[in-house]
Amino acid sequence: MDSFSTRLLDWYDRHARTLPWRIPPEQSKAGVRPDPYRVWLSEVMLQQTTVAAVKAYFETFTTIWPTVNDLAAAENDDVMSRWAGLGYYARARNLKACAEIVTRDYNGRFPETEDELRKLPGIGDYTAASIAAIAFGECAAVVDGNIERVLTRHRTISTPLPKAKGEVRAVMAEVTPTDRPGDFAQAMMDLGATICTSKNPVCGLCPVAQDCAARNLGTMLNYPVKKPKKQKPTRRGAAFVAWQGDEFFTIRRPEDGMLGGMQAPPSTDWSSKVDGATGIAAAPFVADWKQGESITHTFTHFHIELEVWSAQVDAPIQGKWMSEINDLPTLFRKVIRESKNYAADPIASR
Repeated sequence: MDSFSTRLLDWYDRHARTLPWRIPPEQSKAGVRPDPYRVWLSEVMLQQTTVAAVKAYFETFTTIWPTVNDLAAAENDDVMSRWAGLGYYARARNLKACAEIVTRDYNGRFPETEDELRKLPGIGDYTAASIAAIAFGECAAVVDGNIERVLTRHRTISTPLPKAKGEVRAVMAEVTPTDRPGDFAQAMMDLGATICTSKNPVCGLCPVAQDCAARNLGTMLNYPVKKPKKQKPTRRGAAFVAWQGDEFFTIRRPEDGMLGGMQAPPSTDWSSKVDGATGIAAAPFVADWKQGESITHTFTHFHIELEVWSAQVDAPIQGKWMSEINDLPTLFRKVIRESKNYAADPIASR
């Protein structure tokens, strides 16, 4: 029987997904390497985000900033605004910092080893291994959520995640071939994304199904084993939207807090651990504030429920006035949409 990696690479050669940051397997086999900048950018964007959501952002970034040097020279505000909607804004700050270091300290060339890549801002174990394998051909053990699912099923690894990560990485190191390690990593990702899916695995089309322990036992859906999820707490706070015609007032949020460095309407000091103040007494300045419907939003570790207060103001207020919501974090897009109900109501805004 052919090895695990041989069967998987044969399948990948026929069924590889076409993605804007990826080169096709026939080019890879011919020795062509993908642009490390594009590999790095895609991997950072894909952290906690789906391929479908990332594609448009990736195309925008690589059109505006086609090289790491271009991104390093970009204005912070431009990068943050183009990132809006992808979430985890610390990743955007690390992205910019990493681009600056690569440009300044490495003459615009990414380090080529997993160990060196891990020293850069925002690059952890998975991202370092992925870039090293895909862009530079290092035989690195790449492990993401898709790969965890494939290997815990194939080897019936019963240790719950995240404790099982070490076992999964050891198996991945065992099966990763020295030839085409980047293609192999991407093949594993594709297998998990399209065949070995979480709820409806298509085992009849899987190239490694014949020796998959979970498939032979009929227990595929039991893996990966996960600890019961803790119930997410709900935090509360208030947001205040001041209007002048069709424009709304925003401030820059503190760099070290939630949605750090982003422009947004003023809000109270809530976080994943504490509630913020609520009520009109928490308003940032005096105005004829009216309360609308509250909005809710879910982050990875908690829910937030924000009161939405709105006011029409005439006096000039120092800050940034905006008319478009596309550059705002998703949470505050919701706030503005709710506030617009107030702004558009001639009775409420009297």
